[in-house]
Amino acid sequence: MQQFMAQLHQLFAAPGSGPVNWDLARQVAASQLAAAGDPAVTPYERNAVEEALRLADLWLDPASAHPSGIRVSLAWNRNEWIYKTLDVWRKLCDPVAGRMVSAMSDLVPPEARAQLGPMQSMLTTLGGALFGGQLGQALGSLAAEVLSAGDIGLPLGPAGTAALVPANIKRYGEGLELPEDEVRLYVALREAAHQRLFQHVPWLRGHVLSAVEVYAAGITVNREAIEEAMGRLDPMNPESLQALALEGIFTPEDTPAQKASLARLETTLALVEGWVCHVVDAAASGRLPNANRLSEAFRRRRAAGGPAEQTFAALVGLELRPRRLREAAALWAALTEHRGIAGRDALWGHPDLLPAEEDFADPQAFARSQLDLRDLEDLDFGTAERAAEPDQERPDEPDDSGPGQTG
Repeated sequence: MQQFMAQLHQLFAAPGSGPVNWDLARQVAASQLAAAGDPAVTPYERNAVEEALRLADLWLDPASAHPSGIRVSLAWNRNEWIYKTLDVWRKLCDPVAGRMVSAMSDLVPPEARAQLGPMQSMLTTLGGALFGGQLGQALGSLAAEVLSAGDIGLPLGPAGTAALVPANIKRYGEGLELPEDEVRLYVALREAAHQRLFQHVPWLRGHVLSAVEVYAAGITVNREAIEEAMGRLDPMNPESLQALALEGIFTPEDTPAQKASLARLETTLALVEGWVCHVVDAAASGRLPNANRLSEAFRRRRAAGGPAEQTFAALVGLELRPRRLREAAALWAALTEHRGIAGRDALWGHPDLLPAEEDFADPQAFARSQLDLRDLEDLDFGTAERAAEPDQERPDEPDDSGPGQTG
C-alpha cells in the first residue's frame, strides 16, 4: 500500500500545465536508461566527436552551397539527448495527447460528470500521467538508438548545436563490424549536413515541424482501444500502471485532407533526408574506405526505422521515417548533374520551388525543367513582375557563358 500511495503521489503531485505529465515522462525515461545503462562521455570521446564534426564540415564545403551551420559541437550521453530535445517533443506530442485525455473524459457518461465534480480533473491528470509514462518509455528506447541530434530527420536539438551520442555510435558500429572512427565520421557528416540545411534555410525548421503538427491534427482517437487499456488498469496493483500499453489508440483519418497532409509530410521528410544522403555520399566518396557500405546501411536504417521508432509511431501515430528516400536522393543527384551544386541548393530558397511528390517519378525530367528558371534563381519577385509587363523594357541580363553567371 505504501508503494501504491507513493506512485499515486508521483502521478498527481506535478501534473504540469499541458495534457502530458512531462516530469513523469522524463523520470520514466531516465529510470529506463539507468536500468539499461547510460555510459558517461569520456574526454577522449568528446575530443573525437569535436574532431569528427570539424573534419566533416571541411569535407562538406565543396559538396554544398550552404556554409557550415555548426556553432557548437557536443558529445551527449543518452539522458542528455532526451533533456536537450524535450522541448520539441512537447510541441509535437501535446496536441495528440490532448485528444487522448479528452477521449478518456468522454468515457464518463454525461449524467455522471456532474456528480464527479472535482474528480473530473483527476481523470485529466490521470490521462496526462498515463500518456507521460508511455511517452517516457518510448523516448527512453529512442535515446538508446539515436546516433545524433538530427538522426531521425527532425530538428530536435537547439539551433546550431551539432551533437553525437558516442555510446550508440559504438554499438551501431559493432553491429556493422566496421571501425568505430569511420562510423563516427560518417555520422558526423550526416549531422553536419543536417545543420547546414536547417541553419541556412530559414523557413525549413518551421515548415517541417508544422507539417508534422498538421498531420497530427488529423489523427483520431480509438475509443475502444482506450476502454480496453483502462479496463486492464488495476488500482490495487501499482505494476499495472507501468505495464499499461496505449499503442494503437491513434488512427489517421481516412479523408482526402489527411491523405494530402500525410503526402506533404512524407515528401518533406524524404526531401530533407534525400539531400543529406546525396551530399554526404558526395563528401565521403574517395575518402572513407567503407563509404558505400555505410551509405547503404544508413539508407536501410532510415527507410525501415528501428524498433524504438516503431514503438513511438504506434504510441503517437507519427511515423518518422521517409518512405521515398531513394527516389528523393536520385532527384537531388539529377539536379546536381543538370544545375550544379549552387543551382541544386538554390531550390531551398522557397518551399514552392521544391520538388513535389509527382516529381519523384521522373527525376531527370524535373531536373531538366529547372534549367528554364536560371534567370529567376535569386527569387527577385520584382523581376518576375517586370517580366509580366511586355511594354516595359527589362534590364540587360548577363550572358550564361560570361563571368557574370551566378549558376
